[in-house]
Amino acid sequence: MRENKDGGMQNAPRKRRKAVMVLFSIIGIVFICLLLIMANSPGKLAPLKDEQGNAIENSISEKVWVDINGIKQGMFIRGENPQNPVILYLHGGPGTPMLQFISYLEKNERLEKYFTICYWDQRGSGMTYNKSTDPSTMTVEQMVEDTHKVTEYLKERFGQDKIYLIGHSWGSYLGVKTIEKYPENYLAYIGIGQVTNQTESERLAYNYMLNHAKEINDKDVIKKLEKYDPYSDDFLSLDYLVKVRTGILNKYKIGHLHQGLAFTDILKSLFVFKGYTAGEKINWFLGADFSMIHLFPVILKDDLFTSSVKFDVPFYIVQGAYDYQVSQVLAEKYLDALEAPKKAFFIFSDSAHSPNMEEPEKFIEVFRKIALENPAQK
Repeated sequence: MRENKDGGMQNAPRKRRKAVMVLFSIIGIVFICLLLIMANSPGKLAPLKDEQGNAIENSISEKVWVDINGIKQGMFIRGENPQNPVILYLHGGPGTPMLQFISYLEKNERLEKYFTICYWDQRGSGMTYNKSTDPSTMTVEQMVEDTHKVTEYLKERFGQDKIYLIGHSWGSYLGVKTIEKYPENYLAYIGIGQVTNQTESERLAYNYMLNHAKEINDKDVIKKLEKYDPYSDDFLSLDYLVKVRTGILNKYKIGHLHQGLAFTDILKSLFVFKGYTAGEKINWFLGADFSMIHLFPVILKDDLFTSSVKFDVPFYIVQGAYDYQVSQVLAEKYLDALEAPKKAFFIFSDSAHSPNMEEPEKFIEVFRKIALENPAQK
């Protein structure tokens, strides 16, 4: 018994040394990770480069802060020639700016070769997110006024009488409401993943996912979906939308990207993106939750088929054939129903919700045709 006791006493220091070594290893790994995050988070955009890797002379690649209706709001502006026409890009979500992901997937051909593009982090989103933002200001009406102010800033800065407006997903809803109120500011509107009647869109997506799960005998998805009734009042809870629906959409490649999207892809794109500081990268996630809570319910209550059908701005929709995050079928019906000086629908056969990212060359070709039909003037 004495030998066992002594052996135990002798082993105790070894266990403590091992525990200390493990602790220091964990601290070391965390420290290295923090250094890597800081190294990749200078908060400054890299210059635009040509195919040979050389910085393009006189190009714009900058981070800008502007006071917009009482709040300091951030935006990234990129373009190879500041004399080119200007595009304001309204990101989706609500609350999820996507320049980091657009640049992550970027190929040699890019829209910035032909246009100067402003990627604005909207109120409550990305680097504009601030915990002191009054939730009562997170309304569609306020977002429209913010969009108007950003537009006026871009027009004045680049000497443009009118600019182009792109709205992606939630941004397409905001874009529609903006061109309704301020049509005089825009040469043309382009909706990507155009929101129409989102409640009906979610039901169509639910039915497709459940039927497909049954076809391939995906028991896990069937079990998750059958807990919900698509015609009940509480169907579109954030619990369903965030924890269930989004994952299944991406699993079946009918969500954000048809090529598939893992959460690690979003993390990696943010990790290597140099335009945000480390704190702004944290705010990206905080802003996504904050904006979703306050703005997404508004979309679910509105039906653009009845509320917004007449426009004084040329109206174009770009939609992925596999898009069930926002119904491609409803988007095409909406374009048929609305009135506009010009209108056209473009289907992208190899894309889901983000054809501008999945088929960028085709998207650039389509956009340049739209711009030729609606040319900018100084």
